[in-house]
Amino acid sequence: MEYSPRGVCSRKISFDVIDNKVTNVTFSGGCAGNTQGVSRLIEGMDIEDAIARLDGIQCGMKGTSCPDQLAQALKSYQK
Repeated sequence: MEYSPRGVCSRKISFDVIDNKVTNVTFSGGCAGNTQGVSRLIEGMDIEDAIARLDGIQCGMKGTSCPDQLAQALKSYQK
């Protein structure tokens, strides 16, 4: 799935969900170290657990963050 995040530096988030597990997460744009770290940390994680851990994380005064936008993307996938 591809998702266009809002309010962050990343321009696109791509991921797969296999057997309810998040895999192959990639961010286009954003802070490379942070987005790679998030991607690796949630690899193989249950989609519900990933959402619970990432949802609501903020970056400065933006009111959102790349991890939060990934949570929004996963929620969108669930619908």
